[in-house]
Amino acid sequence: MRPDGEWTSLAAVSEVEGRAGGRPLGRVLVVDDDEVIRQLIAVNLQLEGFEVATAVDGQDCLDKVAEVAPDVITLDVMMPRLDGWVTAVRLREDVATRGIRVVMITARAQDHDIRRGHDIGVDAYITKPFDPDELIRTVRELVESGRLST
Repeated sequence: MRPDGEWTSLAAVSEVEGRAGGRPLGRVLVVDDDEVIRQLIAVNLQLEGFEVATAVDGQDCLDKVAEVAPDVITLDVMMPRLDGWVTAVRLREDVATRGIRVVMITARAQDHDIRRGHDIGVDAYITKPFDPDELIRTVRELVESGRLST
């Protein structure tokens, strides 16, 4: 899916899937209200072979999650309408979404923020500015661990 929420062209998907051995490495829903950050995360993951959809805030994430059926959700904390904390709690409360791996990607790097993420049940916490290699490694590990537990 493109950063605007539409699916990428078949040619672009074929190019990415070719690098992943014919199929995507996993499906990721990228949630961030900052379009530049959203696109940066999406492009880095697409280049590694992940299928990516995007959402502009927590409510948009909850509206799209059933259709997208992601393996992993990357989630910003500070967003309008529905912030990342509330979104993560709602994902964990819903039996249909509680097994989706969640990565918080945020500028909120204080110890109490990281503890709050842990208490909510997020699977990983990455602070902005982030290293794209760390993001890719984290998402890849979460996709693999999700497949092993199902």
